[in-house]
Amino acid sequence: MPSKRHLLRSLLRREDVRAISRRYFVSNGFDGTLTSIGVIVGAVLSGIPDGLTVVKIGLGAAVGLGTSAVWSVWEIERAETQAQIKRIERAMLTDLDDTRVQREQQGARTVHAVASGFGPLIGVLIPLAPFLFEGTLLSMAEAGVVGVALGIGVLGVFGAYMSSISGQRWYVSALRMALAGLVVAVINLFLPG
Repeated sequence: MPSKRHLLRSLLRREDVRAISRRYFVSNGFDGTLTSIGVIVGAVLSGIPDGLTVVKIGLGAAVGLGTSAVWSVWEIERAETQAQIKRIERAMLTDLDDTRVQREQQGARTVHAVASGFGPLIGVLIPLAPFLFEGTLLSMAEAGVVGVALGIGVLGVFGAYMSSISGQRWYVSALRMALAGLVVAVINLFLPG
């Protein structure tokens, strides 16, 4: 029976595992970044007096989104892999409990769930970072502008990364993804309250 480290290395070499994990990571990172931009603009416009409060609100969003990302992917992949194993078992007329196939499926599910959870954490935490310097280096408004800019930058990096896989022009993909952050910021500017 291979060690868990060997299994992990083997799984990370498989393109099918990496592709699914990338999708979860970027999709949930995109959600986390847009949520963070919304939290930042809403917090600054609503008059929250200090950056630490914005960070605490953002951390609450990060916990919620991260938990959702890990939990939902774990359950989705659990159902999908069990269905796949049942199909293989029917075709082979054998039980696959405690086999390499089952261990690989469980390992891949773990990799997907972890990647899925990291996406929103990165997407929320990077844009919140300027609020740690509010009151010393930045005002609330400046921290908000820098935070939104960082969020838009994170979205651009996600776009450039995905374009490197698909062979598209990186700057076009980066701009398309970054545009979503700008749209969220502008919409939040015009919300009542």
